[in-house]
Amino acid sequence: MAKILVIEDNEQLADMLVERLERRGHAVVRAVDSESGLANAKSAQPDVILLEQQLRGQEDWATARALKSDDHTRAIPIVALIGDNSQETREAALAAGCDELHIKPVDFTKLLQQIDREPESA
Repeated sequence: MAKILVIEDNEQLADMLVERLERRGHAVVRAVDSESGLANAKSAQPDVILLEQQLRGQEDWATARALKSDDHTRAIPIVALIGDNSQETREAALAAGCDELHIKPVDFTKLLQQIDREPESA
């Protein structure tokens, strides 16, 4: 199973993701803001990062750009959790370094398929 870092500031969504991922045997590390997300990515070296589009107090995708600019975290695949499926949002996420997109509300079956694919492509 994968080690997954969830960087999400919506407590209810984060709780749901963590609970469901752990129930399926994944090891999950959680962060509620950019600073703890970056620190946890370096220390835990997860297989995949699930990243909220806009964390409180951060510019959209600032955390993704920081992860991809750091030698310790740049190879970790990022699945972006986005609130809309507009072309502009998709392009911005991919330009910031996200490897795959997942549109909210979370379709857990599809998200698991994305997570299962990511470690192979890393």
